[in-house]
Amino acid sequence: MNHRDDLLEGAKKCLVEKGYAHTTARDIAAASGAHLASIGYHYGSKDALMHAAVISAASEWGDTVAEALEAVRAPDPQTRLAALLNRLRASLPEDRDLLLATVQAYAEAQFSDDLRSALAAAYKEAHREFARLLDPGSEDTPQGRALGSAAYALFSGVILQALIDPDALPDTDALMAALRRLTGAE
Repeated sequence: MNHRDDLLEGAKKCLVEKGYAHTTARDIAAASGAHLASIGYHYGSKDALMHAAVISAASEWGDTVAEALEAVRAPDPQTRLAALLNRLRASLPEDRDLLLATVQAYAEAQFSDDLRSALAAAYKEAHREFARLLDPGSEDTPQGRALGSAAYALFSGVILQALIDPDALPDTDALMAALRRLTGAE
C-alpha cells in the first residue's frame, strides 16, 4: 500500500470512529501513519480526502451487498429484493458506524459542490447496480433506471430508520407485504 492508499484507509477509519464532521486532518494523519502534509500532496485538501473516503466506503459496502445477492439465484425481482433486504438487515449492526458516517456526508454535500457531484455519480452507478441485481439486463433501460432508483430509495429509508429506531424497523416479510400492498400487487 502506498501513502495515498494509507491516507484513504485512515480517512475511512476516522469516518467510522469520529464521523465526517468531527474528523480533522491530524486525525487522518495519525490513523494512516502518514505525514500531515501528505494529505495536501495526494488529495489537495482534507475535504477532498474525506469525499474520496465516503465514496470508497459506500462503494465497498455496496460491493459486499452485491456479492451476497450474486449468490441468490432467484427467478424474479421480488425474491431477489427480499434477499437483498435480508442481507442489508443482517449487515446493519456491523456496518452501523460506516452507514452513519455516510449519512453525515449526505448532509455535508449540501455545502460542497464537489461532494454533491461525486455522490450524484455514485447514486447513478448504485441505481444501475440495483437494477442489474434485481432485474438483470434492465440496467440500461428507463424501466431499469426507475427500478434501481426505487430500490435505492427503499434501502436508504431502511438504513435511516435502522439508524434512528432499529427496534421499529419491520422485518423483510412485512416490508415486502407492504410493498405489494402499496403497488396493488396483493
